[in-house]
Amino acid sequence: MMNFEGKTALVTGGSRGLGRAVCLELAGGGANVVFCYAGNDSAAQETVRAVEALGARALSLRCDVSDAAQVDALVKAALEAFGRIDILVNNAGITRDNLLMRMSEADFDAVVSANLKGAFLCMKAVSKGMLRQRYGRIVNLSSVVGLRGNAGQVNYAASKAGIVGMTKSLAKELASRNVTVNAVAPGFIETDMTAALSEAARDAARESIPMSRLGKPEDVARAVAFLASDQAAYITGQVLAVDGGMAM
Repeated sequence: MMNFEGKTALVTGGSRGLGRAVCLELAGGGANVVFCYAGNDSAAQETVRAVEALGARALSLRCDVSDAAQVDALVKAALEAFGRIDILVNNAGITRDNLLMRMSEADFDAVVSANLKGAFLCMKAVSKGMLRQRYGRIVNLSSVVGLRGNAGQVNYAASKAGIVGMTKSLAKELASRNVTVNAVAPGFIETDMTAALSEAARDAARESIPMSRLGKPEDVARAVAFLASDQAAYITGQVLAVDGGMAM
């Protein structure tokens, strides 16, 4: 496990699934964890208790990451609680799947706003402090869908491909101040989202994965932790696929 003693991490969408796994991985390394969530208070409290059980401090806050004022309030609360933000993990995201011909403009806008604009707002809100302290690790959650596309997910694929472009661009802006910006692109991972798929869809997914299995949230969390660690200090602007070989 990576060492994050004395560091503070801000994780969006941290109440369950991949976000919770990331919170626990960072907390296990000693980081203080601030995370936001959309509305599931009981799930958020479960994450808080799990983080604290690892001996770390936790703060959970509701936040719509597509709202600049709420993001600014989230960052302000994190700074008031812990004094600094060393790590940002942009994990919050939604899906509104449909074929393009049936996709509403509202569903397209909602996904791009939450997934892409939300990451933009969070990076903007923390980058000034990271530049000032001359240290920072930003890890954005993209997706294998953003790398290779997927029928019925034009909006989601666009948002996740946009994450890749944003990651590489910001990496060039911040590199000289010891702030790295990288992305992790998960494949099919065992989360609430994939649990909702039919068995036929899950079988089809497994057939498309060279390793013939779905990944676990911990697989993604460990990759995020590596990129957030000092061991990855000379890595920036990269996309690490955690997908069992799907994107090869």
